[in-house]
Amino acid sequence: QVQLVESGGGLVQPGGSLRLSCAASGSIGSINAMGWYRQAPGKQRDLVARISSSGSTNYADSVKGRFTISRDNAKNTVYLQMNSLKPEDTAVYYCNVASRRLGVPRDYWGQGTQVTVSS
Repeated sequence: QVQLVESGGGLVQPGGSLRLSCAASGSIGSINAMGWYRQAPGKQRDLVARISSSGSTNYADSVKGRFTISRDNAKNTVYLQMNSLKPEDTAVYYCNVASRRLGVPRDYWGQGTQVTVSS
């Protein structure tokens, strides 16, 4: 059984900051990339940021310079530091983990955490 437990969402004013965490546990295998996606009401789920096993990162253009993704391999945890938040960042944020177990690639998703940016 694999679990991805997300935390850190909430309500914040424009210009504020939040830090999301996602801890993976269970028989997850060897973790490769870890990432964050978001989905606003009525829209598709889009990539926010992704970090490879070697630490290379990529970001959506809309969050470059404001968000930072990082990971702690010892804890199987990925973080998303979000600064200078804007109302358009409001969405449900989902953690994603790509791994390989018993030679088979696996893809896991968290349950989602709500981020609301509003005054």
